[in-house]
Parts: sequence; C-alpha cells; structure tokens
Amino acid sequence: MVLLFMEKLHLLWYVDQSVELKNRKPGISTLPHYWLLCEPDTFMTPPRIAVKLLFFINGFVHANLAARFPKVQELFRVDDGTFGFVLLATSLGALVAMPFTGWLIIRNGSRRITITSVFLYCVFVPLVPLTLALPGITGLLLVFFVMGITAGMLDVSMNAQAVMVEQQYRKPIMTSFHALFSIGMAIGAGCGAIFVTLESSLFLHLSIITVLGLIGAAWSRYHLIHDMPQEKKSEGPAFRLPNAAMVSIGVIAFCCMLGEGAMADWSTNYMLNIALASEKFAPIGLATFALAMTTGRFFGDAARIKWGDKTLMIYCGIISTIGIAITLAFPTPYVAIFGFFLTGIGLSSIVPIAYSIAGNAKDLPPGVGLAMVTTVGYSGFLFGPPLIGLLADWYTLRIALGLVGILFVIMTLLSARYKS
Repeated sequence: MVLLFMEKLHLLWYVDQSVELKNRKPGISTLPHYWLLCEPDTFMTPPRIAVKLLFFINGFVHANLAARFPKVQELFRVDDGTFGFVLLATSLGALVAMPFTGWLIIRNGSRRITITSVFLYCVFVPLVPLTLALPGITGLLLVFFVMGITAGMLDVSMNAQAVMVEQQYRKPIMTSFHALFSIGMAIGAGCGAIFVTLESSLFLHLSIITVLGLIGAAWSRYHLIHDMPQEKKSEGPAFRLPNAAMVSIGVIAFCCMLGEGAMADWSTNYMLNIALASEKFAPIGLATFALAMTTGRFFGDAARIKWGDKTLMIYCGIISTIGIAITLAFPTPYVAIFGFFLTGIGLSSIVPIAYSIAGNAKDLPPGVGLAMVTTVGYSGFLFGPPLIGLLADWYTLRIALGLVGILFVIMTLLSARYKS
C-alpha cells in the first residue's frame, strides 16, 4: 500500500512538472503540488532525500579516494611533499571554481549545475590511476585540479538546492544535510579500508565507487528542485564583492573551517607528540572530533529552532573555544580527547548556519551568497593547516593551535554582533 501510494505521488509529480514547465517564470522553482498533501515537518520529500543523497555521495566518494592516497603515492613513486602539491591542485581547483559557480547558477539554475558537477566529479575519480600512462605527474595534477573544480561547483550548487528545500520546509534543516556528508565520509572510509584489505586494484575500486555514485546521482537528477535561470536583463559580474553582512558571515565560516582543517590535519600529531599518546591511541583524537561533528549536526537543526541562529552560533563558539583551551592547557591523552570532542560539537553547526544565512540573503540570489561565503570559508580550510605547520616549525604546535583558539574567540564575537 505504501509503495502504491508513493507511486501515485510520483506520477502526480511528473504530471505537475509537465503542466508547469509551460508556464513557469525565470527564477521561480517548480515544486510538486503533492507536497501540500503532507506536513513538511513529518514528510521526507523527494527533493530533500535527493539533496541528502548528494551530500552523502560527495563524502562517500571523497573518503574512498582519500583511503587510497598511499596507493596513489606508491604507484606514482612520489614522496609526501610532492603528493601534498598534488592535493593542493585539488584545493586550488575548488577555490577557482567557487566564485564563478554563483554566476553559473544564476544563468543555468542550481539543479543543472548540481547534476553536471556531481556526474563529472564521479567520472574523473577512476581516471586517477589511468594517468600513469602520461609522463611524470602532469596527468595526475590535471585530474586532481579538474576534480577540485567539479567538487567546488558541487559544494556551492548542492548547498543552493539545500537552501531551497529548507525554504519549502519553513524551518531549519540545513545541518541535517551536512550530517549526511559526515556519514558518507565515515562509511566511505570504512569501505576504502575493506578494498585495501582485499588488495583490490586502484582502478577497480574507484570504478565501483564511481558506478555507485552515478546510480545515486541519476536518481537524484529527477527529484531536485527545478529552479530556472534568471532573466539576463542585467549582466552583472561573475563574482560580486560581498557586502558587510556577507563579509561577517564569511569570516565566521573562515574561522570555523580553518579550525576544522587544523583538527583534521594536526590532531593526531598533537596527540602523538604533545599529549604523548601511543601510536595506536593517537588517531582516536581525530575519530572523536569527527564523531562529535557528526553528532552535533544531527541535533543542530533542533537547536536552531530552540535558540535561533545567532544564539546557537554564540554557544557553538564558546564551546569550541573551551574545547581547544582544555586541549592545549592539559596536554594528556584523555583530556585532549575530551577537548577535541567539545571542539567538534562547537564547530558542527557553524558552517551549515553560515550557508543557510548566505543562501537566504534577501538582496542576493542563493547561488551568489553561497559562492561568497564558501569561497571565503574554504580558503580557511585550504590555507589554515599549512599555516599551522609553519608556526609549529617556528614555535611549537601548542602555540600554533593557540592561533586557532584566538580565531574561535573572533568567531564568537562576530556571531554576537550578527543581526538577523
């Protein structure tokens, strides 16, 4: 009975699409009327499922590829420094693409950009081992750079879709989308570990992951919100300069994502060399941080409803500041793990809230606001960890991570000054 009911709803949706395609106006999204049959609070609509699936695919594919980075290094015979340069190509590709994705969304709609970018991202992943046929690492650099471009486009466009779904629900649901990315990362890492244990070839592993990702993306293609390109009356610049409000939100996202990058890249090192944990115990710090991030995102939407964006960002800033302070003040394994947990809880909802605010800015199209904030925020994730490394070389890792604590204080103060 349930399947029959869903099938009828699915048919209604396609009828709605065909009728409204003739009369819809630029910039107006076509939404299925059967949503009116159900309360948004209790019904998981196909667009919401589709966007969640895309967040999951993004994390799942990335984690599977990351799990095989040592194999990539082995095949191409590159050391850590050279491979770090390869990974930098991915980050630069994303950073280049993000500012222009808002412009592409205005002219093509976020649905089209989301579909295009997720398909290209998945297709380029199994090309990594095939670049062995090219001399040196030129082909590898090119593939990673293009993957960065597609990943950057996907990040902005799928968040634009998430903003539109959130607007239809008329309540905060953004953090739940980002929770699916975290789950995708966790499951992808486990899946990658299985392929490594089975000693599967790199091409076979990545090809299987690509097929799974494309199947999910193909289903999502038919359920994303049909937002239309806006009229091209005013040919604005590809990337607008952010206004004061977007600068503030962008800096908040920058501080948060720099903290995320620092925890991801340096927490294990801190546990090993500063907290003096054993080599087997040291990775638990990062695992605890990741678990806290995922848990916080599952409860983030309820917290936004209860306290509001501003209050929740202040609370999150305070918790993350306390967490990093405990970690640095008491460098012992178990206390550091507790500090990493608090830091993860504190950072979990900041970026989803920042994206939601940027996407709902009244004076900017969703894609443009998101492009601004994601570009500024992602630059923190990109440049933060290397900066921490330089400071650790000049001083100590504890002092370097102290900079992260200062940024958390700035993030909290900016959150307190934010006006809804």
